[in-house]
Amino acid sequence: MTQYLVAIHHPDDYDPFVAEDAAMDRDIDALNAEMQAAGATIFVGGLKPVASAKSLRANGEIVVTDGPYTEVKEHVGGFWVLEAANLDEALVWGRKAAIACRAPVEVRAFH
Repeated sequence: MTQYLVAIHHPDDYDPFVAEDAAMDRDIDALNAEMQAAGATIFVGGLKPVASAKSLRANGEIVVTDGPYTEVKEHVGGFWVLEAANLDEALVWGRKAAIACRAPVEVRAFH
């Protein structure tokens, strides 16, 4: 079985306290339970807002700066690492994640 990253993307100004309601929480909890029951879950995690990120660059020395590495309008807000038989199976989980999280999702296999 291959491992896949299923990543949720949020806009930079995403505020989970405003955007996430009880219905969304229930949908995500139900999806997590379904993934666990199927034996697909390796790891799952939500990330703090992108403003809390620190970026490190090696330019002869390590330079630490506030904020994300790249300046984009969206960022990864949370993710699952799942085990799936193939990409089609991983995409089924990705579709369910997009519905539960009400956000764009990226599905990508690990090497």
